[in-house]
Amino acid sequence: MANKRFIPKLYLLFVFALLYAPIVYLIFYSFNSGDTMAAFESFSLTHYGELFADQRLLIIVLQTIAIALFSALCATALGVLGALFIYFLKRPAMRQMILSLNNVLIVSPDVVIGASFLLLFSMLGVKLGFASVLFAHIAFSVPIVVILVLPKLYEMSPSLIDAARDLGASEREVLTRVVIPSIQPGIFAGFFMALTYSLDDFAVTFFVTGNGFSTLSVEIYSMARTGVSLTINALSALLVAVTIVLLLIYYWLKERTKGANV
Repeated sequence: MANKRFIPKLYLLFVFALLYAPIVYLIFYSFNSGDTMAAFESFSLTHYGELFADQRLLIIVLQTIAIALFSALCATALGVLGALFIYFLKRPAMRQMILSLNNVLIVSPDVVIGASFLLLFSMLGVKLGFASVLFAHIAFSVPIVVILVLPKLYEMSPSLIDAARDLGASEREVLTRVVIPSIQPGIFAGFFMALTYSLDDFAVTFFVTGNGFSTLSVEIYSMARTGVSLTINALSALLVAVTIVLLLIYYWLKERTKGANV
């Protein structure tokens, strides 16, 4: 009986080791005084110094963060509105059709989405750069927010809305004082998921980025052709640290929301 309980734990440990070992390996060599990951020579913060001295790379990081934040904010706002529209739609057939179209965008290959946006921008004469990347990231993030917010709407008791209306609340007050507080966990989850997808995206961004503008994923891909320096290891280590902080903030907000609802 003890062995049966031990085997799943061992399997889970193996899976986590398989997933996190490359990340730990990458972070470990960011402190290497050498220039390659062939051998660890000695502990050094040289590559972190090179990172902060590389203005071009720092600008690309800021551009990536700006795209991620703006796209996540816009996608969250649009996604919440879309989820509300689907939820309050009276016709079930229309609701199911819109939800199916939303899901198609989620499962579509990134290459197809990226190529489609490239053709669209070319037809409209839109110059590729910050605006094109931002629009593309908003577009593929909105369906993710919808799919995360919608279940929270269905978990909400319809009697809350009816009670608020019976007490004389306007539609705006119903939305801001009843609906939005009830779906806050889904909104936060949608925002952070959109933020993560934007930071992580390569395929769509590769198609819609132009000369003079780049994101971190595209830049690392370009570097990989000639060899990635350990400066990228240092940058990756900092991004992992920031990601952990964001996750902690998300769980803190989630627990705070639960405490407020009790």
